[in-house]
Amino acid sequence: MNHPASGSPGDSSYLLDNARSEAGIRFDALSELFDPTTFRHIEGLGITSGWQCWEVGAGGPSVVTWLADRVGPTGRVLATDIDTSWASRAAGGVIEVLRHDVGRDEPPVSGFDFVHARLVLVHVADRERALHAMVGALRPGGWLLIEDTDPASQPLICLDEYGPEQALANRLRAGFRSLLSARGADLAYGRKLPRLLREAGLTDVTADAYFPVTSAACDVLEAATVRQVRDRLVAAGLATDEEIDRHLASVASGRLDLTTSPMISAWGQRP
Repeated sequence: MNHPASGSPGDSSYLLDNARSEAGIRFDALSELFDPTTFRHIEGLGITSGWQCWEVGAGGPSVVTWLADRVGPTGRVLATDIDTSWASRAAGGVIEVLRHDVGRDEPPVSGFDFVHARLVLVHVADRERALHAMVGALRPGGWLLIEDTDPASQPLICLDEYGPEQALANRLRAGFRSLLSARGADLAYGRKLPRLLREAGLTDVTADAYFPVTSAACDVLEAATVRQVRDRLVAAGLATDEEIDRHLASVASGRLDLTTSPMISAWGQRP
């Protein structure tokens, strides 16, 4: 269940919010799973000292601090989120952290060499507005990298459903996806990114996808996510407390070979 902890306390439109204690655990697991892919893409775009960067929906600090190291003292990294409680820990030096809702607010500034959002737009109600805001914030020749999931293309958390533990995991996964859909998440968003970037006027659009088939970080991510949404799963009749406890025990055993939805990375350049 690779979805960001985006949202503010009490914001019911976001299923996974930063205020919960599980958020930090999820950020660490997401970083372990996806930072290498993200960093490889950014390096491929030619990031160098002096670049002006905007990290949208920053969540945790890992990408922000990596960007700051690459752009050096002459660069700038703006990190924004609707809840900056975690990203603010990286503030200082070339890193500025601002509270900002990319689906509602105007871009804080423009002229960026690089704009990035990972596991963000799938949850934003006005995704089209958010995407165009990010494109508009680029300087001519600047790069946009959007990375988002496509749970509809790979709905399972256990690819090898060989027993009742795996079947339960996949059923709880389906329940989680239904909660996301009810809050307006587009579970087929990732596959649309190449087309959407072209339609937004970007050139040299390219995309790929990544997901681990099994990883200890997937186990950590799943346990934290289930604990974060268990009350809503039970309230919606999607699972019982007993089933959730049984599933968490299975996750802790390390026998499930948990995966994630594919993360599709798409990038393009403003003419």
